[in-house]
Amino acid sequence: MPRHFRPLGRRVLWICFLAMTLGSVVALVARLLTALIGLVTNLAFYGRLSTDFSSPAENHLGLWVIVVPVIGGLVVGAMARWGSRAIRGHGIPEAMEQVLLNESRIAPRITWLKPVSAAIAIGTGGPFGAEGPIIATGGARGSLVGQWLHVTADERKTLLAAGAAAGMAAVFSAPISSVLLAIELLLFERRARSLIPVALAAVVGTAVRYVLEGNEPLFPMPAIGTPTLVAVAAYVAMGALTGVVSVGITKLTYAIEDGFEKLPIHWMWWPAIGGLVVGVVGYFMPATLGVGYNNIASVIAGQIGLAGMLSLCLLKLLSWSVALGSGTSGGTLAPLFTIGGALGGVLGWLCTMWLPWLQVDPRVAALVCMAAIFAGASRAFLTSVVFAFETTQQPHGLLPLLGACAAAYLVSGLMMRNTIMTEKIARRGVRVPSEYAADYLERISVGEACSRNVVSLQALQSLTEVRAWLATEQASSKHQGFPVMDGQGRLLGVVTRRDLLRTGVSAGATVQSLLGRAPLVVREDHTLREAADHMVEADVGRLVVLDRDACKMVGFLTRGDLLRAHGQRLREARKASRHFGSKEKPAA
Repeated sequence: MPRHFRPLGRRVLWICFLAMTLGSVVALVARLLTALIGLVTNLAFYGRLSTDFSSPAENHLGLWVIVVPVIGGLVVGAMARWGSRAIRGHGIPEAMEQVLLNESRIAPRITWLKPVSAAIAIGTGGPFGAEGPIIATGGARGSLVGQWLHVTADERKTLLAAGAAAGMAAVFSAPISSVLLAIELLLFERRARSLIPVALAAVVGTAVRYVLEGNEPLFPMPAIGTPTLVAVAAYVAMGALTGVVSVGITKLTYAIEDGFEKLPIHWMWWPAIGGLVVGVVGYFMPATLGVGYNNIASVIAGQIGLAGMLSLCLLKLLSWSVALGSGTSGGTLAPLFTIGGALGGVLGWLCTMWLPWLQVDPRVAALVCMAAIFAGASRAFLTSVVFAFETTQQPHGLLPLLGACAAAYLVSGLMMRNTIMTEKIARRGVRVPSEYAADYLERISVGEACSRNVVSLQALQSLTEVRAWLATEQASSKHQGFPVMDGQGRLLGVVTRRDLLRTGVSAGATVQSLLGRAPLVVREDHTLREAADHMVEADVGRLVVLDRDACKMVGFLTRGDLLRAHGQRLREARKASRHFGSKEKPAA
């Protein structure tokens, strides 16, 4: 009989050890990536040899600033063509695809091609964040470890997610949102055997960051007060509006990508064209160049005026969407946060000037909209809320964040089928899970679903007698499987209708002579999920059900019983009815 499912086994200790080791390695890789971005930035825009993480916005190149992103695009295009095409894009959709279709196996060369290409793209002015590439790099390293060692596909997926979470945690010092991101975008589950290793990897990644760079929030902002009820309502409305914007941004990005697909030139040249747009926009507004973490901090701190935020929102959107659509290498989270934060800041200032009775704080408006735009675009709802909190450490912002992100998620879900993370792979026919629900079959015991009126055969009955009975077409004879009992009422096995009617068997043979294997059974206190797994592993369509003491046969479970259980699930989900005053089901 199948064993009851155990949420944790000793093997998870080994996976936890691997995840923690991986977390420390990926944290160091994240530090190296930021240093490499700093090196490329300093060389490209300032002509100096330094790994300090600096912004390209202070450059004095004049018109030459247009050329720098073009050169970066040419290099990335060449790396994609002759290295690996998988380095194109922001990395998370590609990791999702490998999880869903390729048992979490990522090519080893991605572990160095992705960070190097991202460093070149960002360091030469690309308007991206470092989080996407480091998430992809960490995931690739986790996958690589899972390919070197003897692990299952599920364990390899856990290591991939652990590497990705450690990378994000090391970049942003945001361990909880890193775990949530792994759950919402990579694991497609929330089980203890995967959640614990991923959480430990994120803890180690954050701890390494604390040692190397300190524990200050990435986006510091002045302390904010408790919002009023009216202000919370205003922030929720802003979140809904931002959800509409996130849908528009997603559609715009993929429309631009579709436009590049129609160009009569090889795709390796597209990043250079995107770089040209980045350079032109950067010439008129240098703040759009590079990762722009300082822009996010300035917006939520209220240090940029209304005109500056409006320009930053529109021009960053133009620069980033074209660059991303061109297929270069870079992340989405930081650009979306910049665009959403600037949009929120504009809305906050407009409310302050025109609707002062709402008591809206422009800084909080920027904070909630920067999280809401990511929640709407990616549907990583909890990640967005917690990330904004962890990177600012403003507890009074949690309530507005929760309301605004929920509103953005709702609007996005109603207006758009796929997300900015899944649209690309959905177009290639990949079905991406979008909801996480408890397994319905886990909720139902075998005893509740099995057929109780079982028609059995005696072991010493002759086939002549049984075949004559089958030919009568009685209701009891139309089953596809029959338990076989001996004279003392003990179960010997199961025969199918096909076995009984098989030609080439002597009509004088007994039913017992047709038995070829021991009976496959479950107890009535097993779940339907355990029974279904048992059917799959044994390649059978029916199981004998025994009582809780495994002494007496009480029923029969077939595939049809499993389907009927799913039918009940569908009825619960679709049938609306009133039950006011109905009696409670008595406790067992």
